[in-house]
Amino acid sequence: MRRLDSIALDAGIFSFFSGAGFLDLGFETTEGFNVLFANEYHAPFMDVYRSARRGMGIDLPIYGHDETDIAHLLISKDFKRLSDQIVEARTRHKLIGFIGGPPCPDFSVGGKNKGHKGENGRLSSTYVDLICKLHPDFFIFENVKGLYRTAKHRDFFEKLKDTLSNSGYNLTEKLINAIEYGAPQDRERIILIGFLERDVSKFDWSQGIRYSVDELAKLAWPTKDIFVEDGERECPEGIIEELTVQYWFQQNQVENHPNASHHFIPRGGLPRFQSVLEGDDSKKSYKRFHRWRYSPTAAYGNNEVHLHPYKARRISASEALAIQSIPAEFVIPPHITLSNMFKTIGNGVPYLASRGIASAIKNFVDWYG
Repeated sequence: MRRLDSIALDAGIFSFFSGAGFLDLGFETTEGFNVLFANEYHAPFMDVYRSARRGMGIDLPIYGHDETDIAHLLISKDFKRLSDQIVEARTRHKLIGFIGGPPCPDFSVGGKNKGHKGENGRLSSTYVDLICKLHPDFFIFENVKGLYRTAKHRDFFEKLKDTLSNSGYNLTEKLINAIEYGAPQDRERIILIGFLERDVSKFDWSQGIRYSVDELAKLAWPTKDIFVEDGERECPEGIIEELTVQYWFQQNQVENHPNASHHFIPRGGLPRFQSVLEGDDSKKSYKRFHRWRYSPTAAYGNNEVHLHPYKARRISASEALAIQSIPAEFVIPPHITLSNMFKTIGNGVPYLASRGIASAIKNFVDWYG
């Protein structure tokens, strides 16, 4: 392993399990990072990745968009190709970083919950193996809180960390909440970061964090109100408006966004849509957001039917993107199915959280030297 010189941040990023690239976007828009390679096995998600960046004027990764199964990367000629690209990238950049969040349903209490034995769970081990074989200077491993908090999954997580430590990485971790960074949703994720040859005891996770979850819980957020279709309701005093669903709907002009019409149409469910109170998110499904409160989660597809605060329908793709704090310029191409639209949106790391993590890494490297 090479010795790192004292440097300001200049990092080439290799992205895995990229999805639509919300995590990547936080790094692409933070000075000092350059995404060189993006890997996503599910073709529709990669279509979103490519198309959205073309529309935003973001340069293509110099090593392209790769749709190889990551498990295949370890055992095929593609591994040699990837290894050679990293060697070349080191001549262009002073640091190389891997970022990725292996698919997480196997660690989610609300998902498959099969743990490391599930098909998706095994991909976490594969990602760690890839890190240990190719030795980037730093990495990010992102996953659901179930991997961190559920006892049987936590044991697996600790074994992954042992493998990384034995490969020379100094590790730091935090259970973050998207709302801390300014995204309008109460959504926790475990973030594990590792650095070669750098003492991470001084890593400052507070970079990019704007709010205290404990302090936000003390505010007088509205609870439930009578649902009135297209009804008006003034913003109450004593809350933080920029953390509300309505603020982000307005900021992203969701009704005029190209993805405004992309929402599931109810089939015989209209009376139920009209009966749920504004702000009633007490059930697993058929949650209705309150316009002047943040979203409870970002799982906007599948069985988690999430309703618009003051319209008798499910939320649209443009509204889901706004709740993920994604810039309004990010557009999903219309040929993507609704299921794939909402799945890739729900799977993604909220943009402001991504930027906060990127900022923390940048400040650590710049400070460390």
